[in-house]
Amino acid sequence: MNPKRLFLSAVAAAASCTLLPAADDAAETTPTIGPSLIKNGSMERAKDGWPEDWPKHKSAAYVDEDGNHFLRLDSKTPGETVLLYHQIPVPAEAKALRLTWKQRTSNLQPGSQPWYDARIMLEFRNSGNKKLPGSPSAPYSRKSSDAWETRSKDFLVPEGASFLAMMPSLFQVKSGTLDLDDFELRKIRPEPLLEAKKAAEAAKTEKAAAAVAKKQEKAAYQLTKYGNLISNGDFESPGRTDSWPAGWPDLKGNGSWENHPDGGRFLRMTCGTPGETVLMFRNIDLPANVKALDLSWKWRVSGLKPGKMPWFDARVLMDFKDASGNKLKPQPSAPYTRRDTPEGTWQEKTVNFLVPDGAVSLDLMPALFQVQAGTIDFDNIVLKPVDSAPVLAKQKEHEAAKAKTMVPAEEPMKDKWPKEIRVVGNRILDSDDKEVWLQGLNIPSLEWSLNGEQVLKSTVVAIEEWKSNVIRIPMKEEYWFGRGGQTDGGESYRKLIDQMITLAANRGAYVILDLHRYRAPKPEFVEFWKDAATRYQNHPALIFDLMNEPHGINWEIWRNGGWVGDKKDADQAAFLSDEEKKKAQGFESPGMQAMLDAVRSTGARNVVLAGALDYAYQLDGILNGYALEDKAGNGIIYASHVYPWKKGWQKYFLDCAAKHPVLLGEVGGDAKKMDFMPHNIQEDVDTWAPDMLAAIQKYKLHWTGWCFHPKASPRMILDWDYTPTPFWGQLAKDALSGKQFEMKKEIR
Repeated sequence: MNPKRLFLSAVAAAASCTLLPAADDAAETTPTIGPSLIKNGSMERAKDGWPEDWPKHKSAAYVDEDGNHFLRLDSKTPGETVLLYHQIPVPAEAKALRLTWKQRTSNLQPGSQPWYDARIMLEFRNSGNKKLPGSPSAPYSRKSSDAWETRSKDFLVPEGASFLAMMPSLFQVKSGTLDLDDFELRKIRPEPLLEAKKAAEAAKTEKAAAAVAKKQEKAAYQLTKYGNLISNGDFESPGRTDSWPAGWPDLKGNGSWENHPDGGRFLRMTCGTPGETVLMFRNIDLPANVKALDLSWKWRVSGLKPGKMPWFDARVLMDFKDASGNKLKPQPSAPYTRRDTPEGTWQEKTVNFLVPDGAVSLDLMPALFQVQAGTIDFDNIVLKPVDSAPVLAKQKEHEAAKAKTMVPAEEPMKDKWPKEIRVVGNRILDSDDKEVWLQGLNIPSLEWSLNGEQVLKSTVVAIEEWKSNVIRIPMKEEYWFGRGGQTDGGESYRKLIDQMITLAANRGAYVILDLHRYRAPKPEFVEFWKDAATRYQNHPALIFDLMNEPHGINWEIWRNGGWVGDKKDADQAAFLSDEEKKKAQGFESPGMQAMLDAVRSTGARNVVLAGALDYAYQLDGILNGYALEDKAGNGIIYASHVYPWKKGWQKYFLDCAAKHPVLLGEVGGDAKKMDFMPHNIQEDVDTWAPDMLAAIQKYKLHWTGWCFHPKASPRMILDWDYTPTPFWGQLAKDALSGKQFEMKKEIR
């Protein structure tokens, strides 16, 4: 066996508390059966100065004392482990065994842990040499003995055992000598041990039940008197000193007991070292027969910078435990935040959750979990039982809603896929030379969520119920490559996009893969398109949207690249994280032509989509010498994103549409005007939306409406039942179904 693995196995065995019933130094009332399973247990048969069938160790010796031969283990280096690993075959019919031996210890000084002593560790292993659970406890000695002692131990054999690993040892002692002789391992009847096991388990269960009942009574008293299962949940009572609240673990340098300006106290947790976890642990006993709990608290968060994983943030962790201290499932979801509370205000939070059967306590752990920095203040933490019926009803409602979103996985059905398209003049033709008019909508969330938000169901509904023949999927290269806190290198994210594409293509619809980034092309975008274009090379349904919304650059940089300096823009900032804002200070852009060339370098012919300036609105430069060149592919569609504040339709996209295919990649309006720009420059959606759809139909512009999500404005749906918004979604749905719109006003 590998020495390092042997040592680690020994450490685990020494510290293990998961044991099969065993009788130490048994009275041997149960007779043994058959011969000893240990060869040369008396150690009298030797070869080359060592007992046959016994392992060697540099700190072990074969000793002859008045004609009696035995093994001696000698530890002279403090903390050293001297161990003999002896593996003994166990017959399949053996159900229980008795180990007997003689030992003598001298000059024994145990180590710093309770299991650092003289002991014989025992492990059962299967035919594959894997350790089995339920090994016998290790017989041990922590004192010296002048004379030989006869020791014995009875124990059950677990199912599947093929070997017993016996490891006599001086385990990390300071010093000592252990002499060993006359080992025997024989089969015995298992019934006495099984009866003892049953009796021990019954006694243990009775004792545990009594302890639980006592804790439940105490918890019931706490609840009756204070209305809260958490003692000192308001942090008002001091502990043994006046510097920390009673009942709460001292966070040392990572916490403080603070005063409210208007009186009262609260607890502050602070993370000063990036990546550390600051956590308070409370185990809360529960009264009997509690089926559901309500947890409420107040918190205030400031300076929070989450860590690299999605769950590295400020959160309240919870674990239910049974009477044996084992975690139970399901655990409550941890309420969390990844941002500061507004303007330094306190927020009141409440969560309800069911209590799993067998739970007797709840571990409550407010934490700054591996964040980069941050401070969180807690006050008025209250835990109390509530009626389980509403909680259960809400859970069932959530499960039913989730079930409605489930879409079975589909294998590609290529005979149903749309035909490959190409650009001819300002038209899009398929492989049968039939004109294709792309009309559909955006299915967002993969640009902010690793798992998306109902994206598979939305794909099916968009095509089957809303009659879209194209969907646009906004996404990020960061998630694609697994750089957004994933542990799988982005595999599940890529597969989710694959599923969306398959669902759409199987229904005869096209898919626009939108790299949902802003400002200007970057080297990492080129990296992405080489990878994505290779993955989806010449897939007939795929259109590659090179970049969501360029802005703040000139046409030369847009097309050919160049230095992009810092440009502070409130409009853009609304869509960027702090890290993305920092990176936006300046970089060398490769330009849109380089991204197109990257796609073509993979051999992908797929049509590409290119948005231009002013957040992919202005296309006038395309007609003034800045059109992209595509010598090896199926052509280019130019994208314009049109909202109710955009003017100059003729100049900025209609003129271009006369010579090139133009797709309005984002288009839509909301009854509630956007707050990131003056309201007075935004046209009312009631007049704008019908005229926009009329213009789309008049000029046969391709379009994907923004968007198929109830919380991303301009919304096309009110809820996840896909109820159309009356101001935009219903009109768009009607247009997708063939309704014709008339322009009431001139083009904007």
